[in-house]
Amino acid sequence: MAAGKDSLFRSADMTLTQLYVANEIGREVVSALGELGVMQFRDLNPDTTAFQRTFTQEIRRLDNVERQLNYFRQQIERNGIGMRPIYDFTNNMAAPSASEIDELADRSQSLEQRIHGLNESYETLKKRETELTEWRWVLREAGGFFDRARGQTEEIRQSIDSSDDAPLLRDVEQANGSTDAPQQQSFSVMNIGFVAGVIPRERMGAFERILWRTLRGNLYMNQSEIPDPIVDPEKNEEVHKNVFVIFAHGKEIIAKIRKISESLGASIYNVDENGELRRDQMHEVNSRLQDLSNVLGNTKRTLDAELNQIGRSLAAWMIVTKKEKGVYQTLNRFSYDPARKTLVAEAWCPTNSLGLIKSTLQDVNDRAGLSVPTIVNQIKTSKTPPTYNKTNKFTLGFQTIIDAYGTAKYTEVNPGLPSIVTFPFLFAVMFGDLGHGFIMTMAAAAMIYWEKPLQRGKQDELFGMAFYGRYIMLMMGIFSMYTGILYCDIFSKELSLFPSMWQWNFPEGYDPEKDGVITASRVEGYTYPFGLDWRWHETDNDLLFSNSYKMKLSIIMGWAHMTYNLCLSYINARHFRTPIDIWGNFIPGMIFFQSIFGYLVFCIVYKWSIDWYAMGEQPPGLLNMLIYMFLSPGTINEKLYNGQGAVQVILLLLAVVQVPILLFLKPFYLRWEHNRARAQGYRGIGENTRVSALDDDDDDEGGHSAHANGRPSVESEMDGAAMISQDLDDEHEEFEFSEVMIHQVIHTIEFCLNCVSHTASYLRLWALSLAHQQLSKVLWSMTLANAFGMGGATGIIAIFVFFTVWFFLTVAVLVVMEGTSAMLHSLRLHWVEAMSKHFIGEGVAFEPFSFQLMLEEELTELK
Repeated sequence: MAAGKDSLFRSADMTLTQLYVANEIGREVVSALGELGVMQFRDLNPDTTAFQRTFTQEIRRLDNVERQLNYFRQQIERNGIGMRPIYDFTNNMAAPSASEIDELADRSQSLEQRIHGLNESYETLKKRETELTEWRWVLREAGGFFDRARGQTEEIRQSIDSSDDAPLLRDVEQANGSTDAPQQQSFSVMNIGFVAGVIPRERMGAFERILWRTLRGNLYMNQSEIPDPIVDPEKNEEVHKNVFVIFAHGKEIIAKIRKISESLGASIYNVDENGELRRDQMHEVNSRLQDLSNVLGNTKRTLDAELNQIGRSLAAWMIVTKKEKGVYQTLNRFSYDPARKTLVAEAWCPTNSLGLIKSTLQDVNDRAGLSVPTIVNQIKTSKTPPTYNKTNKFTLGFQTIIDAYGTAKYTEVNPGLPSIVTFPFLFAVMFGDLGHGFIMTMAAAAMIYWEKPLQRGKQDELFGMAFYGRYIMLMMGIFSMYTGILYCDIFSKELSLFPSMWQWNFPEGYDPEKDGVITASRVEGYTYPFGLDWRWHETDNDLLFSNSYKMKLSIIMGWAHMTYNLCLSYINARHFRTPIDIWGNFIPGMIFFQSIFGYLVFCIVYKWSIDWYAMGEQPPGLLNMLIYMFLSPGTINEKLYNGQGAVQVILLLLAVVQVPILLFLKPFYLRWEHNRARAQGYRGIGENTRVSALDDDDDDEGGHSAHANGRPSVESEMDGAAMISQDLDDEHEEFEFSEVMIHQVIHTIEFCLNCVSHTASYLRLWALSLAHQQLSKVLWSMTLANAFGMGGATGIIAIFVFFTVWFFLTVAVLVVMEGTSAMLHSLRLHWVEAMSKHFIGEGVAFEPFSFQLMLEEELTELK
């Protein structure tokens, strides 16, 4: 039987295929199937560890190549080198040959060694440059201190007199004989040593305290700040440092100072106290810095040239490596038949794609020149096929919303199709405003028009979500514009598309303070053609009227939405051929729901169709009517129509009678069917034999039988009947009436209570629509309304300023924040109120081996 055409109404028909591939072309076959992206391969070696599989060595080698390519990418980003975009390669990348992969592995190995060597040389030279720079600063600052110390003996004497706790300097005075004589002797003659170096500025305070406490004041310290930051080659960041010179007695104390300095990250440098020698040192340092700068420049240019060359092809190499690694990972899922020297694989694929798969495999065989063809068998299985809903750019966002809640069961009705209309429409009911909808539509249209450049650019998380749902935003904006026209709202102001059906009868010399409220009268023989009449805006009873109208409208839309989704459960039952679900769940549930809330909707529409003002009667309250329908059946306080009491009693009895039917019909029918099957000696439902490449595969992925084309059989999908025991061996679980009964009791209680709570939940359509409208009015009155009340030049400036504020708050608050809130409420109405009426959601998502999906993940990582 030929497979039907794929549609979004149900998941595609799936087939479990068995492939026999010649070992020589296994890689080429898998690569070609990866380009198609329509096959989900099963693992035929579940008990084999990753290290024991056939192609482990190839994967390890590709892992190493991938590591090397990531290293190149890090170096390119670190050095600010431009890389050719990956988008230039994704559409025209052919599958590489094995020799090209070997060449790429060898080339990446040699390039890694070269880049690593250049990096090491550059970092070593950079570190040496930093050391020489610090040494030059030490020579400059410490040398200046020595010059000042030798030329300013008076300053030294004053420091000695004023420091009672400085025995070191008193010794200096005694060694010189008298402070009146110039200080010409060497520090070494006076047994005084010194340590000079640089230390990070933030550690200077701790350094001084540690030295003072450790040496008990037996030191003299001088420091100065280096004005320019110095680059730390290890952290690759700029660090502010200070130069210090410390004088102390004895070698042991000097050694202790050195250890303390090094422990705090200081760098110690050699400085000669003799001026001539210091000048020689400074000249040597400057000369070495000049030479080092030339070598650094050459090394940097060579490194940049190498990275530039790599950057032209790096994206292509990453694509090739990603594809090749995926091929070998898939080949590890195959089993090997040593007798036939073939690879055996099992894979799920859409039935409609079988012809394309066979023709592709034939092309691979023809290119390889093999006389033995690749065999593709369709096999029967008891496994439940994965769920595959074919989407495009437009439907992908809506399907993702549904899949976020759960994956639909194989071939059940897909809620993603009706959500294309219902999701943006329920959003628009809460967000209805022509102006706000226009802003959202333009934003979505801009993202669609500039789709490719935006997709290639870097996106933050918030914008990425909006861009992914750009078609959802487009639909929400269009529907919001439609409901805005219905509400006659544009930025909270009236939209006078047609003449009003109401007219004001102002008396001559009308004074609002004296004459009070004026009532509008209706134009005879004329009805406003579309939506609400714009005359209701700014009236005293506008809120009272719109509240009543939108509240009843939300009940009607909730009833229609839930009735529609309840009918989808009937379609599922017909498809899976479970009539007990129709008679035991759908029909009594539908009667129960329509007897109460269907009747309420009828009363709302009937009440709207009566001209109560012309009849001179007060319209009845429907909320009290519904309450007293249960509290006092048959009692009518405010009559809506003739015979109302009898109708309500009949409907109430119908609803009550459905409760025991919901409770008992299905469980007792399943028990009767089970007993009949046992009495006739039949095997349990779902005990169909499965043929597969793995005869001992007992994994419990699913226990339902399916035909070769993936369609469920009559017996396998019987809900509840699959609990019947298979045979006297008790291989499978026995039918438990108590479990089925408990499950049905829970279902009945949930359904009956949810009919009330879910209908009330749709009142959020009214509440959010009211909140959006009133917030828009408040924003207008606080900004532009005040500006329009001003005159002259002040009014012009105020209009410009207040318009900017109004537009910013409109976009930020009313469009973004209110739009997000309305979207989440619409999402809840679909997930909870609607999908609970029919959604089974026991499916497993179809995850094909696809190069396109791999590259999309790679693109996300590269961003």
